[in-house]
Amino acid sequence: MGRVRTKTVKKSSRQVIEKYYSRMTLDFHTNKKILEEVALIPSKRLRNKIAGFSTHLMKRIQKGPVRGISLKLQEEERERRMDFVPDVSAIKTDQIEVDKETLDMLSALGMNDIPGLVQVEPVPVQQTLGFGRGFGGPRRY
Repeated sequence: MGRVRTKTVKKSSRQVIEKYYSRMTLDFHTNKKILEEVALIPSKRLRNKIAGFSTHLMKRIQKGPVRGISLKLQEEERERRMDFVPDVSAIKTDQIEVDKETLDMLSALGMNDIPGLVQVEPVPVQQTLGFGRGFGGPRRY
């Protein structure tokens, strides 16, 4: 079980992130130095707690929206991710490998003239023995 963070720590770190989002990073020590510059925090221990929670929130913002932080920041972050265009498309394929059954099904539907269709032999799936305890034997008490 983790440590409980007080309302003061959570509220102040959310405010700092909203005001200084562009300066905050995913690194605790950098965030600690930024907090020292931009905020008047009475003790070193409280500063470290706020910096730690701010770092935690910054990591959560990278993954998706976070409750309690202005939506404008998160919309900008989401749009930045959406504007990313990869060099090579993931759906561009020169050849599509299908087994005989799938090829028969496509020809029954009248879709066997799709360019790049190649018939391959299905690869057998290897089954594992499921004893439920990894490589060990039965439990001994």
